[in-house]
Amino acid sequence: MDLKMDFLTRLAKALAKQFGDNCEIVIHDLNKASLDSSIVAIENGHVSDRNVGDGPSMVVLDTLTKKPEEIEDQLCYLTEVDGKMIKSSTIYIRDENGEINGIFGINYDISPMVAFQKEVKSLISVEPLENDESTHIYHDVNNLLDDLIRRAVKLIGRPVKYMTREDKIKAIQFLNEHGAFLITKSGDKISNYFGISKYTMYSYLDKELE
Repeated sequence: MDLKMDFLTRLAKALAKQFGDNCEIVIHDLNKASLDSSIVAIENGHVSDRNVGDGPSMVVLDTLTKKPEEIEDQLCYLTEVDGKMIKSSTIYIRDENGEINGIFGINYDISPMVAFQKEVKSLISVEPLENDESTHIYHDVNNLLDDLIRRAVKLIGRPVKYMTREDKIKAIQFLNEHGAFLITKSGDKISNYFGISKYTMYSYLDKELE
């Protein structure tokens, strides 16, 4: 075994060990008398169901139809093998004259990851809120109350100083429906914000808007 092939074989073993059973590393020798058995080394051959002594892939055959100067390494492209989704890279081995005499291939079965990606996407998908408001988890309930007041003002569509009595009733009832009054001492802050007394504020809770 020459030094180049020795290195490539050891590299194949290292990559297969590093990335696990789903990573196939294959070496083709294009100088063999018969290309029917171009594979001279392979790790994790179960990925493509191939062994040492098996014949060339379509990539190998395509290589032999082109001029060496027209050929470039092909990295991270998608192939399909018996229903598996394979992420592949093809690196061409050249001699001192630039002639291609071998191929170093990396084939990674990403089918399990694609399936997992679909499961995760399904798991994390959410439906938009009807009021188009995203929920936020606050560490301080005062910040939560501030956010509820902001949403109440947004619902009315005008600053407090321009709100009518009916506007304020609607805002107060919105806050009640969203649990603002469950926050300790929220009544003081809400009544001050809307410029009304606490008595008036609580009377708004019982009002029916026309």
